[in-house]
Amino acid sequence: MAEALVSPILEQLTTIVAQQVQEEVNLVVGVKKQCDKLKSNLLDIQSVLEDADRKQVKDKAVRNWIDKLKDACYDMDDVLDEWSTAILRWKMEEAEENTHSRQKIRCSFLGSPCFCFNQVVRRRDIALKIKEVCEKVDDIAKQRAKYGFDLYKATDELQRLTTTSFVDESSVIGRDGEKRNVVSKLLAESSQEARDVDVISLVGLGGIGKTTLAQLAFNDAEVTAHFEKKIWVCVSEPFDEVRIAKGILEELEGRASDLVGLQSLLRRVSESIKGKRFLLVLDDVWTENHGQWEQLKPSLTGCARGSRILVTTRKDAVATMMGTDHRINIEKLSDEICRSIFNHVAFQERSEDERERLADIGEKIANKCKGLPLAAKVLGGLMQSKRTREEWDRVLSSELWRLDEVDRDQVERRIFIPLLLSYYDLPSVVRRCFLYCAMFPKDYEMGKYELVKMWIAQGYLKETSGGDMELVGEQYFQVLAARSFFQDFKTDYVKEMKFKMHDIVHDFAQYMTKNECLTVDVNNLGEATMETSIERVRHLSMMLSKETSFPVSIHKAKGLRSLLIDTRDPSLGAALPDLFKQLTCIRSLNLSGSSIKEIPNEVGKLIHLRHLNLASCHQLESLPETICDLCNLQSLDVTLCLSLKELPKAIGKLIKLRHLRIVRSGVAFIPKGIESITCLRTLDVFIVCGGGENESKAANLRELKNLNHIGGSLKIRNLGGGKEDVSDTAEAQLKNKKRLLCLELRFDILIEEKDILIEGLQPPPDLENLTISRYGGLDLPNWMMTLTRLQEFKLLFCTKLEVLPPLGRLPNLERLVLRSLKVRRLDAGFLGIEKDENGSINEGEIARVTAFPKLKKLSILFLVQVEEWEGIERRAGEEDANTTSIISIMPQLQYLGIEYCQSLRALPDYVLAAPLQELCIRTCPNLRKRYGKEEMGEDWQKISHIPKINFDEIYR
Repeated sequence: MAEALVSPILEQLTTIVAQQVQEEVNLVVGVKKQCDKLKSNLLDIQSVLEDADRKQVKDKAVRNWIDKLKDACYDMDDVLDEWSTAILRWKMEEAEENTHSRQKIRCSFLGSPCFCFNQVVRRRDIALKIKEVCEKVDDIAKQRAKYGFDLYKATDELQRLTTTSFVDESSVIGRDGEKRNVVSKLLAESSQEARDVDVISLVGLGGIGKTTLAQLAFNDAEVTAHFEKKIWVCVSEPFDEVRIAKGILEELEGRASDLVGLQSLLRRVSESIKGKRFLLVLDDVWTENHGQWEQLKPSLTGCARGSRILVTTRKDAVATMMGTDHRINIEKLSDEICRSIFNHVAFQERSEDERERLADIGEKIANKCKGLPLAAKVLGGLMQSKRTREEWDRVLSSELWRLDEVDRDQVERRIFIPLLLSYYDLPSVVRRCFLYCAMFPKDYEMGKYELVKMWIAQGYLKETSGGDMELVGEQYFQVLAARSFFQDFKTDYVKEMKFKMHDIVHDFAQYMTKNECLTVDVNNLGEATMETSIERVRHLSMMLSKETSFPVSIHKAKGLRSLLIDTRDPSLGAALPDLFKQLTCIRSLNLSGSSIKEIPNEVGKLIHLRHLNLASCHQLESLPETICDLCNLQSLDVTLCLSLKELPKAIGKLIKLRHLRIVRSGVAFIPKGIESITCLRTLDVFIVCGGGENESKAANLRELKNLNHIGGSLKIRNLGGGKEDVSDTAEAQLKNKKRLLCLELRFDILIEEKDILIEGLQPPPDLENLTISRYGGLDLPNWMMTLTRLQEFKLLFCTKLEVLPPLGRLPNLERLVLRSLKVRRLDAGFLGIEKDENGSINEGEIARVTAFPKLKKLSILFLVQVEEWEGIERRAGEEDANTTSIISIMPQLQYLGIEYCQSLRALPDYVLAAPLQELCIRTCPNLRKRYGKEEMGEDWQKISHIPKINFDEIYR
């Protein structure tokens, strides 16, 4: 992790010094020599950090050295950020000065609440801080020599343990079902026709039992009888083709090979397996390099049909790279099975009295394994030597990771090593992102997008040629998810990915970030702050009850960079002013769900703040203008702040803001100046001001013009409610916002003269989700049918809309909702299959027409005037002497919901022929009479094949 701290500082040093020269902004003078020396020292340290990072797990002195380095790096990061912020402020005020054509005293650039000192004092302050950090780093650099670090070389202590094919089957509990599954795949007929070997991959977290399961299958009697040759090779890391080929050959020939060259080894392997049915187990594969596997693979062809390769890996990417035919994800064991494994080891050769005396504590300890058999075995082995309840209680309360209370070697080698190996296989920047998660409490449900924004706030991500920081963060998240560092994935009602960390993985992360990440709750408030030096904590979560007063001891954490406060305590608001005065290094602040009514002016002192989450602060009534002094702010979330009516009027000063979320808040309009925030990636709602007292303060749709980085979802509300005209909507240039995937256009009132507004709101062509609500026109805009990537379309409360466009021609539409329209019939025009007078078909050709080719879900609600939904009996298969027309309609439709369509008399033939899985009909008396089973409907048989049919039940 230290490597991930050093690299950004080196980049910042180079950038800021260059910026001073380029902009002629000599805020800090006379420090170039010190900066050069600092860079030199950091480069020297950087060359040994990989080795130091690995050694610190076993060597406390090295860990202390790294901790000192990290503290110095954090301090340097703060100073450099202060320096760059001063330059940014100067440039902003100079630009404002030029804009208003007035002169200002130059040194007043630091006159805002964030910079209460004059320029001269600030220059001197920054210079002194740089000098102080340089001296610290100089001492740290001198100390590194005594540790004998290697250059980018891992120590032997952390080499992976070699596995064998032998396992004590009597000690394996809870894997019978998985074993049968693996064995059946090994013995089944080959699924391959083009080649001779099927690949089966066992994928799962380190320590979950992949190797054990492979051993059980390898030694199964049926498997042994089925294969002529069985080979077991522990691959591990690095992926050494020569060593692997030698291992295969030795198992085939029963003796060590004297061959050394890869090609000669592979040739011998190929000869040895020719025409034979073999089983090859490649255990613990890590490499994702397809080229390495491709060198070995050709030697394994030419064998008998039915040969198998069984791979164990922690990486989904490895399973894919190996060309897996059958992937088996190894799941966690139940608590009951983990207890059985633990008891089998821990109570071995103990008397019945001892078992009874220790059983209750043993159950609690075993429950900490959370499904990992390796953890159960190690904990059981640890407890074998502990005889008294006091000893067992100490292990229980220590949660094992307080290594001064347990056998350190056993813990690290038998529990941490699987995690360490996966951890050290990650790039340093990804390690850092993973370790950051140690700040959250156990079992905390994290949000993916929120976490990525927090990573960005800490400076962990940087933009690359391949994409934005957000995309880089998404990639890092996927890597960590694939390694099983995250689990329990689900998507909430706003399509936010939620997940958790396994407790043992969380303990591991906290162990690796000791003194940096801390979680405080009402039960461990005093204990946590005593055991961890609060002054050194960088990332803190506080989970406090409503009855717990806010602990002022937190003020000692002067270097705190992340703070999450989860409390409903109404006194939190009173504690915030002093908190903001004391903890000025904070970069990420999460007060979501709290009972605060206002944010104090002192928030302006948080000059480093980048991420501010105030979501679901239902009583929050106002935000101070001083928030607009936070020129580094990247993310502001006031979602569900129901009492908040306005955003700060100078919000345009937040030129680095990337994410502004205000959906379902009380905010009534977007302030003027939003057009200046050209970095915006997220703007979930734009509310058009409807006039009145806010009109002079509100932004016009034109201000969206240059916000072309906006992506994800955008809702434009209150269209037609103000003075905007077609030129305003056209100036918004939505079609240029290429990253926009979801768009909602909600009109204020059904006024026909406002209809033309919609023509200027043409979305980008790659839009995937569109909602049009309360539109007052008679038909939809001309651009509607250009949205060929559209997957979901909702047309709601457009009560004057009489004609639907040929929506059936949208090739990717999967979900369609039509509600409260004036449409009188659903005909061939709606399907888009009316005769094309300009089209021509050559003699003898077949004209294939598919309407709604991908539609899976169709909801038709409150179309009270629709009587006829035309079928196509007369059109399907329509032909003449020379041509044939074949029409396919809704060939993938799975769900149809019809509600309050009282006049609708029948369903069309193509709907009845669709592969429907669910049909819901509510308050449609004609349809119920015709198709209802209880009503003895004449056409009940036409729908009776549908698995799920609901009449007049709660609509879903």
